[in-house]
Amino acid sequence: MNPRYLSALGRYTTLQGGYGRIVNIASIAGKEGNPQASAYSASKAGVIGLTKSLGKELARHGIVVNCVTPAAVETDLFQQMTPEHIEYMQSRIPMGRFGQPTVIAALVAWLASEECSFSTGGVFDISGGRATY
Repeated sequence: MNPRYLSALGRYTTLQGGYGRIVNIASIAGKEGNPQASAYSASKAGVIGLTKSLGKELARHGIVVNCVTPAAVETDLFQQMTPEHIEYMQSRIPMGRFGQPTVIAALVAWLASEECSFSTGGVFDISGGRATY
């Protein structure tokens, strides 16, 4: 998503009452980097940086900006992967299982809710223990 668009969205939301929620989806790869995925890892690191910057920029207007950084989530994309690759990904997750879309959605729903009123620029890991920082 274009950063200018997000900044414009923030200004528009401010004009509409000083309230807004932006939740970006990044990846654990943006924090740790993944081998053979440098462009993907760099782009997700950019989403994290954008989240932190916009979180500070828009906070005074009542707009919070946060992101989630999931590890591998079990989706139809797995059908395109070899069993060996799937096993490798799972071996990196201390809980020994993949994330589920409903769990990610629950976190995103909370971040987008009125209850999330004192967190902005946050990076929320949902990685089964892969990242603990």
